[in-house]
Amino acid sequence: MPEILIRNATAVVTMNDARAEIAGGDVLISGGQIAAVGQGLQAPGAEVVDATGAVVTPGFVNTHHHLYQTLTRAVPGGQDALLFGWLRTLYPIWGRFGPEEMFVSAQTGLAELALSGCTLTSDHLYLYPNGARLDDTIAAAAEVGLRFHPTRGAMSIGESAGGLPPDALVEKEAAILEDMIRVVDRFHDPRPGAMVRVGLAPCSPFSVSRDLMRDAALLARDKRVMLHTHLAENDEDIAYSLAQFGCRPGQYAEDLGWTGDDVWHAHCVKLDGSEIELFARSRTGVAHCPCSNCRLGSGIAPVRAMRDAGVKLGLGVDGSASNDAGNLVAEARMAMLLQRVARGADAMSAREMLEIATLGGARVLGRDDCGSLAPGKRADLAIWDMRGIEAAGSWDPVAALMLCGPVRVRDLFVEGRQVVRDGQMATIDLPRLIERQNALARRLAG
Repeated sequence: MPEILIRNATAVVTMNDARAEIAGGDVLISGGQIAAVGQGLQAPGAEVVDATGAVVTPGFVNTHHHLYQTLTRAVPGGQDALLFGWLRTLYPIWGRFGPEEMFVSAQTGLAELALSGCTLTSDHLYLYPNGARLDDTIAAAAEVGLRFHPTRGAMSIGESAGGLPPDALVEKEAAILEDMIRVVDRFHDPRPGAMVRVGLAPCSPFSVSRDLMRDAALLARDKRVMLHTHLAENDEDIAYSLAQFGCRPGQYAEDLGWTGDDVWHAHCVKLDGSEIELFARSRTGVAHCPCSNCRLGSGIAPVRAMRDAGVKLGLGVDGSASNDAGNLVAEARMAMLLQRVARGADAMSAREMLEIATLGGARVLGRDDCGSLAPGKRADLAIWDMRGIEAAGSWDPVAALMLCGPVRVRDLFVEGRQVVRDGQMATIDLPRLIERQNALARRLAG
């Protein structure tokens, strides 16, 4: 792979220990890594990418998604429902998916993320109808070219046993654990620079048993992989936990081994002060999904309080059936604005939100090799053209990225490979993919 020299950026936002921003900056990529960051870099023979008028940032990191849901955006009956009602509307539709639906919807969601500057994403796949497997989404990510953290989710308690999902979508717990072992052994790569790392992710406290939560935690520690689930998403979630378990979600998680540096929870909209302190003390991570939380009326997560306490925090777009978009820049702006609505105009700065969207997400996912632009880090970066209408007239180009746009990346590199070039996908045929995605959606709707 030839060296790549990104040259003459208006600003290079490094997210290094000093949070340095380099005016007129250059970035040299070699062998999938950042070789140098500075001004006036020389690299004879390197491919030169002119970044004049652009801001260069680390790639954005998406810490929570359900990629399969890109086939079920704006579904009637679920557009105005709270979480539990929304799920009951969508479960029967998802039950008609198969391997092709999983693959195509994953590619569509991954391409949407890439075009919004995302280089690393997790995915929470917790249902496997009609022969679908986690393998389908992993294959999709390999073609798109994003760094991928799929999680083997699961549901084991159906309606007949007091759970929320229909019985047809739940699995036997022994089979779940067996397949968890299979996907970790086959796909998980613990090495620095890994393109695929697998996590274990029972869906939620209202769709799996205590035994499965506990067994998954034990298995994850044995395999040295991370744990993920939904937690404290809305008032219904809290009420369910109190009624079924006699405790709040944070206590439930701690009792079952679901706190620690190898755990991250999605949403956490309703964490109270003691739970925030627990997560900070135990180094438990949180995936904040503001647009989905707004769409489902779940509330505004206590992001400022979590940050002040030292909780590891990243952003997540959540599934496109509850967002309904998968644009990580738009997600970051929404997160920043919601904290200002809740706490005042000085509650969250543009630069702090940019840190959460990049370095923060990498830390949540346990990737100390990603999230910043410094020698030795992986060459995952985004180039944002600030010369368009969105940022016209802006005085501070770095803040402008969060405050006004653009919301589509010009160029995107993952492991030194160009995934987006001049605002277009460089790895897949996007028009053809969109055509197939829409055909599948029409078939599901029919």
